[in-house]
Amino acid sequence: MDIYSRSRLGSLSPGNPFTGCAPALAVAAPSDPEAPSTMAQELPDFPPEAFAKYDRDPDPVFYAQPRFVTHIDAGAIAAVTDLYREIIPAGGDVLDLMSSWVSHLPDEVAYASVTGHGLNAAELAANPRLTRHFVQDLNAEPHLPLDTACVDAALICVSVQYLQQPVAVLTEIARVLRPGAPVVISFSNRCFPTKAVAIWSALDGTGHAQLVGLYCQRAGFARIEGRVLRQGGGAGDPMTAVIAWTAAA
Repeated sequence: MDIYSRSRLGSLSPGNPFTGCAPALAVAAPSDPEAPSTMAQELPDFPPEAFAKYDRDPDPVFYAQPRFVTHIDAGAIAAVTDLYREIIPAGGDVLDLMSSWVSHLPDEVAYASVTGHGLNAAELAANPRLTRHFVQDLNAEPHLPLDTACVDAALICVSVQYLQQPVAVLTEIARVLRPGAPVVISFSNRCFPTKAVAIWSALDGTGHAQLVGLYCQRAGFARIEGRVLRQGGGAGDPMTAVIAWTAAA
């Protein structure tokens, strides 16, 4: 089901105190005079404050202490792993952006390389799937220190909501992906609410999928697909993914 092209925006359902995002744009983040100016060109549909955050301290300050926890439950992790098993080519070069001490890649699949990126060096160093890693604040510098057309798949798991220059970052991802390669962007209803951008906090799950699809469209991806991986409900976390592919050679 293509939830990107058929979804409508809606209001965010309440979450638990740790993971729930703020329910309204005006409450989620006051106007941020330092919000990236490039958004006016990349996403003119939204006001500048749409990509502001309630916590305006630099992101490296918030992530300075390692968090050796998982941010989604076991069922949601399994759903993401199943999707990776389907989409990411075995033996390929993988880029795991905004990663941590776990990557949720299938244990039985070997890859030529897995390059990890994040904001905490200790978390990345503890991730057994990474063959190398680098620390970089993508909100301050979206350019990736990687060669053009050097990876076969890119991943962003439960972190897209923190990007203040999402189109710039995804344009860079498209640059480093090989022709016909995918980026897999997965997300739930969980987040650090003070660090999520205001527009994310103002939308429900379907709206999140539509928003991420718009990011990918503006970044120039050739094909975009949205999937509900897990409905959630009760004690389980919902899980949604947007997969976008670069143009084939």
